[in-house]
Amino acid sequence: MDKMRRILVYVCKDGAAQQRAQFVQSITGHFSDGGGDEVEVNCSLDKNQFVLHRAERGRGIPLQVRRTTGASAIPLDVQQRGIDVGVAIILQTANQRVLLTRRAKELRIFPNVWVPPGGHVEPDETLLDAGLRELQEETGLKLEQQEVSPKILGLWESVYPPMLSRGLPQRHHIVIYMLLLSSLSHLQLQASLSPSPAEVSACLWADSRLVRAIVSAVDGGEGEVPVDGLPGSISVSQVSTEGALSDSTLPVSVLISRAPDSGPDVERVSTGTKFALELWLKSLETSDL
Repeated sequence: MDKMRRILVYVCKDGAAQQRAQFVQSITGHFSDGGGDEVEVNCSLDKNQFVLHRAERGRGIPLQVRRTTGASAIPLDVQQRGIDVGVAIILQTANQRVLLTRRAKELRIFPNVWVPPGGHVEPDETLLDAGLRELQEETGLKLEQQEVSPKILGLWESVYPPMLSRGLPQRHHIVIYMLLLSSLSHLQLQASLSPSPAEVSACLWADSRLVRAIVSAVDGGEGEVPVDGLPGSISVSQVSTEGALSDSTLPVSVLISRAPDSGPDVERVSTGTKFALELWLKSLETSDL
């Protein structure tokens, strides 16, 4: 994609003029002064620039990263790319389930990993426009702006590959996880699912019990993940190469797999998705108060 047609991240700190973020720069580290992997920020999309400002504690949107890396050995053309912007949709149904999709195994970035629908923000789009477009392109679900109640849950700083043992970083994104509330149940939405086989190989609707188990499988952690009350497998919709859906099952153990510390990746829920799902659970608790 041409650089002039990409939406890139800009940072503004301590009243200074905003500057384009560098590919090798840790945005989270920039706002936390290198002291942590989570910080609160405010964000805006203005004139095709996604601008981040540091926020006062308790008054901003959480931004988190799992890992940062230095510039050593990264090719100059990669260093000059900047940081891209993406939107991922946490689609909550009327009966409090969320949609997860498994990325097609042929994709270059995070193949065979479970994530919410989402993708890049295109020029002149709003964040909601981009989220709804990506939702429709990947799943066939067409929702109108007036049908949803959008809310930004959090931002995730994503680097791919996610660890140096799998190679030097090739992609650097800030992913905006946006919650959309639908008035339809998951069964009603399921009837309209028509995933793109080039991007999606399976879909599932996760309830809060399953989501709690997923977020308990902290990447980099140890010990067994509690799965009390969950069956050994759950229902999923497999997507054929022609785009047809078929009923199938998936072991819960796959969804609570942790990201391996080394070697090839495995089918699992992405680390950023776990971060977003944990924020979703907190939003449920708040709405029940």
